[in-house]
Amino acid sequence: MKLYELQAVAKRLNDFTFISRARRIEDNTIEITFDKKNSYFFNMTRGHSFIYKAPSQRPLQGYNAPFDTLLHSLLSGSKLIGVDVLNNDRILRLTLAPKSSYKDKIIYLQFEFTGKNTNAILIDDNEVIIEALRHIDADSSFRVIRPGVELLPIPSRVLSHENTIDTHTENGVAGTQHPTDIDQLLEEKFMQIQQKRLREMKKQKLSTVAKKSEKLAQLLEKLPDEKALKEEEQKYKQYANLILANLYQIKPYDTKLNTYDFEG
Repeated sequence: MKLYELQAVAKRLNDFTFISRARRIEDNTIEITFDKKNSYFFNMTRGHSFIYKAPSQRPLQGYNAPFDTLLHSLLSGSKLIGVDVLNNDRILRLTLAPKSSYKDKIIYLQFEFTGKNTNAILIDDNEVIIEALRHIDADSSFRVIRPGVELLPIPSRVLSHENTIDTHTENGVAGTQHPTDIDQLLEEKFMQIQQKRLREMKKQKLSTVAKKSEKLAQLLEKLPDEKALKEEEQKYKQYANLILANLYQIKPYDTKLNTYDFEG
């Protein structure tokens, strides 16, 4: 995700007032439904994270990790207070008031579209991690991502020009796209994803069929000659008829029969 795209997304999401549903639909994809009918999908694949808009999807499998349980319980029915892009970086933060809280409580859902740090993190109002899509230990990074640990900020960095400037807008100013424009962009992203998946699936199926065809061709080549098989069939059919005609001559445990065929 480009910074200007995230800024446009944040502006669009601020049009909504509550979250009706939040769940994981794929290993790295989170669906959030705003105001009951607007579903946005956050794909948090490392190195290839993005957002798209599409009709709500039924997950292919159920996800019951602690992150999924908390995502559902804290976000479903929650009030959306605001959506911001933090520190002029590719970090999208949703500020929420959970429905189930018995007293006023603020939590955050932070989406980090930052390469190796790509993650979705639930945070309390003291910047302490509640749960995260991915846990990161001290052995892997100075920035530990685990429940109960204070969330450290991502080191600031200078973004490239193409990340900060929207070249599709008339005056090239970041975040100036109209909300409907960003929705259209995110819906087009969904179509691109579906087309890519279809191409990959088609390629995979064609490869599988080609391998099966090659294997069957090899087996076909190994089969005996059809003419020889027919001759062998006739020979053993004649032997069977001879044995049936001479059953009276065969004693128990005999392994050999000497007799005349029907032509003498």
